Amino acid sequence: MSFRIDPRLALTAEVRRIAGGEIDKIVAHLNIARDNPEKSLHSARKRIKALRALLRLVHPGDEAFCRAENNRYRDISLSIAGPRQATALIETIDRLIADFPEDADGAGLAGIRAMLARHRTEAAYGQAGLGAVLDNAVAECQAGMVALEMLILPDHPENAADVLADGALATLRYARKALEQSRERGEPNDFHDLRKAVKTHAAHLALLRKLWPAPVKPRRERAEELGESLGELHDVFVMRALIEAREAPFDGPEPKQLVRLLRRAEKALRKLCLADAAKLFEEKPRRAARKLAKKARQDLNDSMAENEAD
Repeated sequence: MSFRIDPRLALTAEVRRIAGGEIDKIVAHLNIARDNPEKSLHSARKRIKALRALLRLVHPGDEAFCRAENNRYRDISLSIAGPRQATALIETIDRLIADFPEDADGAGLAGIRAMLARHRTEAAYGQAGLGAVLDNAVAECQAGMVALEMLILPDHPENAADVLADGALATLRYARKALEQSRERGEPNDFHDLRKAVKTHAAHLALLRKLWPAPVKPRRERAEELGESLGELHDVFVMRALIEAREAPFDGPEPKQLVRLLRRAEKALRKLCLADAAKLFEEKPRRAARKLAKKARQDLNDSMAENEAD
């Protein structure tokens, strides 16, 4: 199913179609995760993020429903996050090896990677309750599918355009605020908020491909690239936090050379992410939302006129 809103169709029906398709994909990944947790749980969480982005986009049209369902899928995502974090730690080491090949041997990165691989096996396969967690996640998705029939959004073109514009505006404002906090304070949570906003904005661009003022494709590509960079920075923050807290799998002696490489990677990623985010969100959110509302209203009205003519 296409992950985009078709302006020729009623907004409620389109959102139900897209959300239903995402829920089906999430359930499929969760079921496969019983035999292949690492890859499938990651895929399930990606689809959950896409679904939550859709709920944020149409939140102004049915606030109570979208808030409740967003919370449902947030909790599902948190319940299956453990094995994915273990994989992210390995990916971080792989990037350090690629970015600092001259320092990899001295920092013992190959040995650290092997230790993290063992930890991932324990996190993914050694959890006695993983099956129960997956059963509960699937059941919640099934309940979400039933609840989806209760969603009712404004379908008139004028009102539907306002819903989409207001939903997109909320994320743009959130992104600008997170960018300001990342510049001023630069705490890991600030960059994490920026990452969430960028990921949501990228999903909104995909959903609104036929409604967002052109050019859409290059903006979406920039958002996705920035999201990846912010994800890498988040993984660095997570690894450093585990080391500082002496939490598993870094509950042994502090790997000082690894910490130095993490700091170098963090410095470069901070600079890159702030620069790219400033370019992506340079336009004021209200202005961008007005342009979106104008184009969406025109396209939705045109589609309704065509349907009536037919």
